[in-house]
Amino acid sequence: MIVHSSPLPDVDIPDVTITAHVMRKAGELGEKLAIRDAGGSSSYTFAELNDKIHRLAGGLAARGIEPGSVVGLMAPNLPEYAVVFHGVAVAGAAVTTVNPTYGPQEVRHQLSDAGAVMLFTVPMFVEVALAAVEGTGVTEVVVIGDAPAGTTPMSALYADPISQVPVDLAAHTVVLPYSSDTTGLPKGVMLSHRNLVANIEQCVHAIRYREGEVALAALPFFHIYGMQVLMNGLLSNGVAAVTMPRFDMAEALQAVQDLKITRFFAVPPIILGLANAPIVDDYETSSIQQVFSGAAPLGAELAAQASQRLGCEVVQGYGMTELSPVSHCTVEGDFRPGTSGVTVSNTECRIVDADSGEDQPVGERGELWVRGPQVMQGYLNNPTATAETIDADGWLHTGDVAIIDEHGHMSIVDRMKELIKYKGFQVAPAELEALLITHPKIADVAVIGIPDDEAGEIPKAFVTTPPGATVTLEEVQALVGEHLVSYKQIRELELLDAIPKSASGKILRKDLRNR
Repeated sequence: MIVHSSPLPDVDIPDVTITAHVMRKAGELGEKLAIRDAGGSSSYTFAELNDKIHRLAGGLAARGIEPGSVVGLMAPNLPEYAVVFHGVAVAGAAVTTVNPTYGPQEVRHQLSDAGAVMLFTVPMFVEVALAAVEGTGVTEVVVIGDAPAGTTPMSALYADPISQVPVDLAAHTVVLPYSSDTTGLPKGVMLSHRNLVANIEQCVHAIRYREGEVALAALPFFHIYGMQVLMNGLLSNGVAAVTMPRFDMAEALQAVQDLKITRFFAVPPIILGLANAPIVDDYETSSIQQVFSGAAPLGAELAAQASQRLGCEVVQGYGMTELSPVSHCTVEGDFRPGTSGVTVSNTECRIVDADSGEDQPVGERGELWVRGPQVMQGYLNNPTATAETIDADGWLHTGDVAIIDEHGHMSIVDRMKELIKYKGFQVAPAELEALLITHPKIADVAVIGIPDDEAGEIPKAFVTTPPGATVTLEEVQALVGEHLVSYKQIRELELLDAIPKSASGKILRKDLRNR
């Protein structure tokens, strides 16, 4: 067995709830800004946020929300998101975070599967919420803002503050995010207080915040990246979080300029815009110390383009919902192009050949396995899927194909189930995508394998082009032929208006396969 341990020092994981850890600096930072929206319509100091959380918890407890209860939260990023999330946690219950762009059927599935009894939302999504709760266990829809008939205003829930309701830190599920699945319905991921606290601490040697930092929090809080690395991670480190309900490049750049944003968290499509969009030159961005990308692989050339343009590091990390979410992260000043950084503190990983089950040496590819305190408790109501993902020795099988180099840096090569088998050769879509995005006539790209009688599967590229441009199959093939072996050649090309992606920036390959 070849086990790769973290090169970073181990950390102590405090035996506290996630809310106690996130608000640990509330007394010290009191009147310092904790969280605000980019437009300035809502903001809380650390003292105000702590007070609101505990008063909401009191109101929830009075309504019967207690250990064993599940509360749904379907809202865009706004300061009150943190109030609801942690108010539920202090009451001893679990929160299931719902994608606010879901339709009623998708929301209903999650609420039913999670066993939710209450749902928080915002006025914009009340209609979907009311339709979604039909036939579920939800008895009350609470609205953050103006509440129409049939709903309850969040303001009516505030009551006398309560202290944390005691829970088992290691076994109690505090949050139930649902992980995307390219083959079936999303699964509820059971994460404990200890999972969340551990992962925040595991990142302290990789993401080194300084006093007075301000971070852009535009990536969705319902997704584990936004929830943990941004909302919880920033607050716990005393960083002021600036929320946006949806990412808009002009609004984000305006916030950078006006609020002196020091940390810009992103996904690859946003990095693409930072590298190429003309509008970036219209704003003052010198305050940005680092751009951090996650949720999907970031090509080395694109990272370099964005870095050169902004004059700061553009780095990436790796994680997944089931890992709370971070297992690998780039340490400040130790960026290696194309890699997701090193194994974080208190974490082990292996690279295992899927066919032989043998561990692979440095530089060889295989499935990434991870073990550490951030590994989920399991999938809700799905012991079979849990057993398929976490083995008897506690190793979580990520389903991602990776390489660990001689410096201990990990690179994701591709998803195992997304590998294209062309005449027996394995072709990685991510490799082709990273190359094709460098073509001046391609704005965005996704590659999948499609059935072929002779080859088994052939690579097909879906691309979008900049305004006024077009690109041909021959031009794409010329680029691939110049850089890659012949069996990786693109065989078909289709132009789209937009590449379908999840809210976290991952390509929805099943949507492309269904075309």
